[in-house]
Amino acid sequence: MASSTQHGQNILTAVDAGILRVEINRPEKKNALTGAMYQALTEAIELANDRAEIRVILLHGQPDVFTSGNDLKDFLQEPALDDDHVAYGFVRAISRAVKPIVAAVNGACVGVGATLLLHCDLVYAGQSATFALPFVNLGLCPEAGSSLLLPFVAGRARAAELLLLGEPFSAARAEACGMVSAVLPDGDVLAHAQAQARKLASKPPAAMRASKALLRAGIASGVEEAIRTESHEFQRRLQSPEAKEAFAAFLAKRPPDFSRFT
Repeated sequence: MASSTQHGQNILTAVDAGILRVEINRPEKKNALTGAMYQALTEAIELANDRAEIRVILLHGQPDVFTSGNDLKDFLQEPALDDDHVAYGFVRAISRAVKPIVAAVNGACVGVGATLLLHCDLVYAGQSATFALPFVNLGLCPEAGSSLLLPFVAGRARAAELLLLGEPFSAARAEACGMVSAVLPDGDVLAHAQAQARKLASKPPAAMRASKALLRAGIASGVEEAIRTESHEFQRRLQSPEAKEAFAAFLAKRPPDFSRFT
């Protein structure tokens, strides 16, 4: 039997046949994430952990956008300056998720939208999807364990190029770097992800949970430490003159000027 819940209008959830479907639903803002949306996403993951009938999480956005990352205006009103911030709570929740997570990605997938994929088990992207990890460009640093996980899946050289330059990259590049399981025609992504989620939901649930845990056991403690270290540096970066210049430039729709910084 299907059941549905609205965690506010921007995060929609529904449970059907063992699958918790989680939809990021703020297309008018390119699915930019607010604090309330982070909290709702965390609650969805915790729901899946707690309810035995939920065997898989399916995470997706709209046909033309996954998420553009943080809503910067919302984020600047309540910046992530301590470990209790809802953004860090979400990162900890997705990194510790007990049930497998399948992600379907179309359109823009930026910042935390891209780093959260490193905690998903199966990721399918449309051929037109675009990715970016623009943290340094905003005067910030990698987050969500990406400083460990991206070199782990992509290799140090590729990870450095993606994280240090912060330039957009294609779905094909994301697949080559190990962030994406497969690239599909844009219109096929969600249906394929749903089909894969149904396959996972049909398998022995305890064996599935054990296998997921074993797949990440070798780096689990390292990921937790990376998340803590990144979070503390991120908090320092947020208060830096570089970040203040980057955010001011973004809000004023002008290029940032980092020439005076050393």
